[in-house]
Amino acid sequence: MALKKLKPITAGTRHRLATSFDDITTSTPEKSLIVTTIKKTGGRNSNGRMTMRYIGGGHKQKLRLIDFKRDKTGVPATVKTIEYDPTRSARIALLYYVDGSKSYIIAPEGLKVGQEVISGADVAPEVGNALPLAKIPLGTIVHNVEMKPGKGGAIARSAGCFVQLLARENGLATLKMPSGEMRNVMEVCMATVGATSNADHMNESVGKAGRSRWRGVRPRTRAVAMNPVDHPMGGGEGRASGGHPRSRKGLYAKGKKTRHPKKYSDRLIIAKRKK
Repeated sequence: MALKKLKPITAGTRHRLATSFDDITTSTPEKSLIVTTIKKTGGRNSNGRMTMRYIGGGHKQKLRLIDFKRDKTGVPATVKTIEYDPTRSARIALLYYVDGSKSYIIAPEGLKVGQEVISGADVAPEVGNALPLAKIPLGTIVHNVEMKPGKGGAIARSAGCFVQLLARENGLATLKMPSGEMRNVMEVCMATVGATSNADHMNESVGKAGRSRWRGVRPRTRAVAMNPVDHPMGGGEGRASGGHPRSRKGLYAKGKKTRHPKKYSDRLIIAKRKK
């Protein structure tokens, strides 16, 4: 899938880089796999008080049920459609199983309509198939990887993400994460072969403020443009900036460690992510 550069006929299209949507095969989702329309909060909590700023408006969205577990083992499924999901950056694929059931999965790069996919311990490590890490050849690129057996995929689910399987030892599989971190996961955890679709998502250019409003994002006020009563970085004469970057509550925004020093998963991390 590629990006398209629009003709600069308006100010909003001058710098717009949009996805071509060539991979989308239908615009109508499967009704049985839609739960509800996502309720907009506008940043308000149950008391009606604003707890998150810069949220409001946005187009109406419907929630698609995605199968992250891939626990229907040994049952082949055919890819019926590749669809757009408004709540995630990657594409989703609608599967028709031979037993009559249907489900959505995150579509890997290269998955085509009509292709057959299957999950299980003894299936071929081909794009779209889900296997335990113990059965996947070393060096394979995977996505939608479980962190705990049976809980469902949690790693590498956004557009263009993938994890590389590097080694296996003592029931643990070593993975190279998208961040560059190397960590161990139990080799009985499931993973789907291939990288997630829509890798060009990171190169998109919104083009105009209105597109952010369609996504439910309101204009954001810079901290240095505020008064001292509103933000620690506010105030000053002229265009003076407000010192060290920090949050509205005074917590440092750059460089301060926020990870717990005795987190339980530290023993599973072999190499930290790149700085």
